[in-house]
Amino acid sequence: MSQSTVLAIIFLIVGFPIIMTPVIMYSCRISEKLRNVLSVATSAVTFGLTLSLYPFVIGGGEIQHTLFEVLPNLEISLRMDILSFCLAALASFVWLLCTVYSIDYMAREHACGRYYPVLIFTLGSCQGIFFAGDLFSLFVFFELMSLIAYILVIHEETEEALKAGYKYLVMTIIGGLALFFGMIIVFELGGTVSLGVGVIIEENSALAFIAFICFLIGFGMKAGMFPLHVWLPDAHPVAPSPASALLSGIMLKTGAYGLFRVIFYVFSPELIKSAGWDLVLSVLAVITILLGSAVALTQTDIKRRLAYSSISQLGYVLLGLSILNSNAVIGAVFHIFSHAFMKSVLFLAAGAIIWKTGKRLIDDLKGIGRQMPVTMGCFSIAALAMIGIPPLNGFLSKWTLAMGALDANMVIYVLVLLISSLLNALYYLPIIIPAFFELPGDSSHDPHHNHQELQFNMQDAAPAMLSVMVILALCTIVFGLTPNNIAFTLSRLTAQYLLGGAF
Repeated sequence: MSQSTVLAIIFLIVGFPIIMTPVIMYSCRISEKLRNVLSVATSAVTFGLTLSLYPFVIGGGEIQHTLFEVLPNLEISLRMDILSFCLAALASFVWLLCTVYSIDYMAREHACGRYYPVLIFTLGSCQGIFFAGDLFSLFVFFELMSLIAYILVIHEETEEALKAGYKYLVMTIIGGLALFFGMIIVFELGGTVSLGVGVIIEENSALAFIAFICFLIGFGMKAGMFPLHVWLPDAHPVAPSPASALLSGIMLKTGAYGLFRVIFYVFSPELIKSAGWDLVLSVLAVITILLGSAVALTQTDIKRRLAYSSISQLGYVLLGLSILNSNAVIGAVFHIFSHAFMKSVLFLAAGAIIWKTGKRLIDDLKGIGRQMPVTMGCFSIAALAMIGIPPLNGFLSKWTLAMGALDANMVIYVLVLLISSLLNALYYLPIIIPAFFELPGDSSHDPHHNHQELQFNMQDAAPAMLSVMVILALCTIVFGLTPNNIAFTLSRLTAQYLLGGAF
C-alpha cells in the first residue's frame, strides 16, 4: 500500500464522519429510518477504512504529512503509526456497536435529530486526535471532541444533566487552557510542536517541568485522573447510556493517548525517569486506582458506581505509563483495549436495564437476572473481567502490569493491583449475586418464600441491543482466553515501537 493511498484513507477516516454530520442532520427531516441507516453506515465505513490500514501498520509503516502551516513551524498535520492505528481501530469498532445499540435505545428519547449528528461528529473528532501529527492539531481536535461531547452530556436536559454539563464544561476549559500553555512552552523550548521530529525536549528545566504538569492537567482531566476526576461521576450517569459507554470506553482514552504522545514524543522515557517526573505520575496513578474503587463502593446508583470504576481503571493505564518498561507499557496499551470492551458492556447493560425497567438503584436490581438473563449475563462477564478473574481480558491486563511492576522491583504496585481487584469484587459481586439468586424484596431466610418463583421470566432488551452486548462480552472472553490474540499482539508491537522505535 503506497503512502499516498494511506494518506487518502486517513483523510477519509477523519473527514468522512465530519462531512456526514450535516447530511445526517438533514436526513432527520426526511425519515428516522434514513437517519439511523446513515449513522450506522458512517460508523461502519469509518471502521472498515481504519481496518484497511492494518497491513501497512503491521508491516512497520508510519506516515507524517503536513497539510498546511498556520504560522512558521506551527502546522496542521497528520500522523499514522501503530499507536494511532490501535486507538483509531478500537474507537471505530466500539462506536459502530454503540451506534447500532442507540437505534432501539434512543427510539424512546427526545431530540434524536440532535443526538445522532453529534455522535457522528464526535467520532470524527476522536479519529482526528488519534491521527494528529503535531500538538497543535491534537489540541484542535481534542477541544472539538470535548466541546461537542458536552451536548451528549446534557442530552436529557434535566436539572441534574445541566449541572453535570456545566461542571464538565468548566473542567474542559481548564484542561484546554493547560494544554495550550504547555504547547506554548514546548514551542518555545523546542522550536516545534511536531510529533514527527523525534523527541522535542531532551533536557530537564523548570519550564520543561511546568509543561509536563500542564499536559498532565489537560490530558489527565480527560482521563479521569485524581484530583481532576470530579466531572466524570456526574457526567456519565446523566448521559444516554450509549453515550456513557463511549465517554468511558473511548473518550477517556483520548486523555491517555495524549499522555502517551507527550511522554514518548515531546519528552522521553529517559528524561521522565531521570528528572523524577515518573514519581509524580505514579503517585497520582495509585491514588486514582484506590480512590476510584473506594468511592465506587459507596454508590447506590449503578451508573455512578460504573463511573467511579472508570476512574479507577484508567489509573491502571497511568500506572503503566509511570513504570515505563516493556511489560508495563504492553499492559497499559492492552488495558486500553480491555477497558473499552469491559466498560462498554457494563454501561450498555446498565442502560438496557434502565430502558426496560426504569430501575437504576442497585438495591432494586435483585432478581433482574431472571427477567433479563442475557443482559445480566453480559454484565456479569464484564464485571468478572474487571475484577481480574482468569481467563478474561482484565486478568491479562493486570498480569502484564504486575509483571512490569516486578521488572521495576516495585512490589508495592502489585499490592495496589491486588487491593484494587479486591475492591472491584466488593462493588461488583453485590450486583451480580442478588441479580440471579434473589427476587425483588427477597430475603433468603424467609420461611414463607415461594421457591416456585425462582424461574426465568424473560423480558430482555431489544435484539439489536442484546447483540451488541453479546459481541462486546465475547471480546472480553476471547481477548483473555487467547494470550496471543490480535489486541495483545498489537499492544506488544506498540510497546516495542514506543520503546525501541521498531518491531
